[in-house]
Amino acid sequence: MNFIRTYPAHQNRVSAIIFSLATEWVVSTGHDKCVSWMCTRTGDMLGRHLFPSWASCLQYDFDTQYAFVGDYSGQITLLKLEQDTCSVITTLKGHEGSIACLWWDPIQRLLFSGASDNSIIMWDIGGRKGRTLLLQGHHDRVQALCYLQLTRQLVSCSSDGGIAVWNMDVSREEAPQWLESDSCQKCEQPFFWNIKQMWDTKTLGLRQHHCRKCGQAVCGKCSSKRSSYPVMGFEFQVRMCDSCYDSIKDEDRTSLATFHEGKHNISHMSMDVARGLMVTCGTDRIVKIWDMTPVVGCSLATGFSPH
Repeated sequence: MNFIRTYPAHQNRVSAIIFSLATEWVVSTGHDKCVSWMCTRTGDMLGRHLFPSWASCLQYDFDTQYAFVGDYSGQITLLKLEQDTCSVITTLKGHEGSIACLWWDPIQRLLFSGASDNSIIMWDIGGRKGRTLLLQGHHDRVQALCYLQLTRQLVSCSSDGGIAVWNMDVSREEAPQWLESDSCQKCEQPFFWNIKQMWDTKTLGLRQHHCRKCGQAVCGKCSSKRSSYPVMGFEFQVRMCDSCYDSIKDEDRTSLATFHEGKHNISHMSMDVARGLMVTCGTDRIVKIWDMTPVVGCSLATGFSPH
């Protein structure tokens, strides 16, 4: 290898980098809270945009020059990059933790994000209806994502070694927005901050919870049931109000994902779809190669520790 050039793009750790052959740009994000794009021919800085927190991950649409930047505040910013400027198109908010990874599918125009809240969100950018799907099946921070266009499956990896393969070729429901209330929306008992109703009724305030199916604010007594609900992305047992639990008792709740154990901390993942191979690496300094054919039957092909 021959050294060519140094790009002074950031003043802190670089978190992601993408090369665009069409524009001859190097687009990168870093812990200096910015995204920058530089000309590969001249080495000149073309532009940069600052964020309120560390920029942690990056995806880029080569046709439209849109950049998706995830940050440590849990937001994803969609930018339109130009030769010497950029414009903010929108900001996506839905995660309760820092964004750890992004995956952009330019064909279906779907954006997938994984975060430290152990969840994945699918953003339907091309649908123009603001549709989002929540996927919860990991026990730790989601570190890597890859969407398989041909089979309509999403592969996700977490820092505890969990590997999930999600079936995205099914009809899924959006998780509801959580409603806010000063009293239980089922039994009307006051929550602990509703001092007036507590005083008027001479009762103690209750803790507020939320039903994952309907989103209503409920007390613990009215939401004592737990159930998985894969069609809404909940592969684990989650809280439901009694009426929602009764309404799904006869529904098919078969899992819409398969789960596998990587047996090492996974921080990065890459897939060779043509050969059905996946490579994972982690902070344990181990690289593992996985045979993903068929995808639902992951088996370890080989593993080695070069570091």
